[in-house]
Amino acid sequence: MRLGINLGYWGAGMDGDNLAVAQEADRLGYDVCWAAEAYGSDAPTVLAWVAAQTERIDVGSAIMQIPARQPAMTAMTAATLDSLTGGRFRLGLGVSGPQVSEGWYGVKFDKPLARTREYVEIVRKAMTRERLSYDGEHWTLPLPGGPGKPLKLTVHPEREHIPLYIAAIGPKNLEQTGEIADGALLIFPSADHLEETALRHLRAGREKAGLTMDGFDVCPTLPLALGDDVNALADVFRPYTALYVGGMGSRKQNFYNQLAQRMGYEKEAAEIQDKYLAGDKTGAAAAVPHSLIDQTTLLGSVERIAERMTAYAEAGVTTLTLAPAGFTLDERLAALRAGVEAMEHAGLA
Repeated sequence: MRLGINLGYWGAGMDGDNLAVAQEADRLGYDVCWAAEAYGSDAPTVLAWVAAQTERIDVGSAIMQIPARQPAMTAMTAATLDSLTGGRFRLGLGVSGPQVSEGWYGVKFDKPLARTREYVEIVRKAMTRERLSYDGEHWTLPLPGGPGKPLKLTVHPEREHIPLYIAAIGPKNLEQTGEIADGALLIFPSADHLEETALRHLRAGREKAGLTMDGFDVCPTLPLALGDDVNALADVFRPYTALYVGGMGSRKQNFYNQLAQRMGYEKEAAEIQDKYLAGDKTGAAAAVPHSLIDQTTLLGSVERIAERMTAYAEAGVTTLTLAPAGFTLDERLAALRAGVEAMEHAGLA
């Protein structure tokens, strides 16, 4: 099992420290550094900034949002970043959610699976540098009846096949991800529930494509916090969990709430959402069960974190992405080093 880090969003209050965190991860031998985007900072700019000031670590988008860019533009960005980094780029894609897609980008959130499949096909075709033409339900290239003609990418990518990941939560999305991608980006993963909530669906998709799980990167992200008081550490993540389970998306379309339900927290997920959507964010955070936080984070001593890492490795995780938590740079760097120590303690390094 390999280790990655996720810097999250630029502008989230830890910007001045993020480069130092990425550079220390590079020095420690972490495999990949991911950056996110929603409706603030964009991922490619942050990744270019990090890559220019690191030496070995891969950089990846977790995620570049599908409604934000035409697929040909994503292929251009991927080819450019892979060339600039000497083959260190990983392309993570996702459909985002209905509120961001329709509210921020003005793109209808309909048929997300079909849109993702077509998007991936166009990106991959463009990366081969063959002349780009495509006749799909959501994209037609070139547009018929106009002056457009099939063009090909003028940049020669470092690699024709850049590793492509999809952020997936629901069963159908997970299955399609297994079928068409090189890896899956998972959030709120529980080692105890990983088989039924994710892996069996990914495996079904791989089988549909005539493939096995060999070489497929199962890549969940977990916050890591180092300390002696596990309960106090868990309380730090209550607002974070409440935001996703309670307020990320609408009442009818909240993928994280549905995931919590599939993990056995049906009643609790409903209560968190009711309170969050009513404006009671404090009450929503208080309603998050400690066990839900503990199952989806790495908290405590190096030894305790090592035990949890072993459980993830045994469950089928191939790259464990850490979000090192702390109120200061020193605390975040200590959490980063604890990740390596825990891997070594567990015999996984």
